[in-house]
Amino acid sequence: MMLYLRLFWEFFKTGLFAVGGGMATIPFLYNMADATGWFTRNDVANMIAVGESTPGPIGVNMATYVGFVTGSNMGGPLFAVLGAAVATIGLVTPSILIILVIASFLNSFRDNKLVDSAFYGLRPASTGLIAAAGLSVVVSNLFFFEGFLSPEIVNWKGWALAVVLWVLTNKVKQTKKLHPILFILASAAAGIVFGM
Repeated sequence: MMLYLRLFWEFFKTGLFAVGGGMATIPFLYNMADATGWFTRNDVANMIAVGESTPGPIGVNMATYVGFVTGSNMGGPLFAVLGAAVATIGLVTPSILIILVIASFLNSFRDNKLVDSAFYGLRPASTGLIAAAGLSVVVSNLFFFEGFLSPEIVNWKGWALAVVLWVLTNKVKQTKKLHPILFILASAAAGIVFGM
């Protein structure tokens, strides 16, 4: 029972401060990985790949995934489903509560300059969180950080895939206009085939 309460609380905190969408939750997930041990920092990169490849908001997909894996470590499928539900509810609860409060006071907030200024100030913070998340995903996929004395720091397979994708999406006329889902599927296949 305590695990489910902690799952709810960790994702409640994440949902409370995830201004800017699901990608803004990634720094919180790295912190959660360090604090709880439910998953590793490398697992976050996998969660992002799966979360971006599946329908639905990435933050909710990742909360569901973490809850499912954490619950399944406690027992069978019932524990896994319960963990997924608790983590997902924890993530979306702050948004629901905030929307309910704002909706009840919408008319008085509509022309309030302080509220307008607060939302204006949240934009750069949200942009910074998303940029940090994007940078951490790039670094974690292109470099290995097992230790600075490790003989192999550069993930050459990751770099090769990144270069191929960049060329196909920016330089090759026939592939520039293909739908992004094709590149996502091709990248997933490459990850499976080459064990990335």
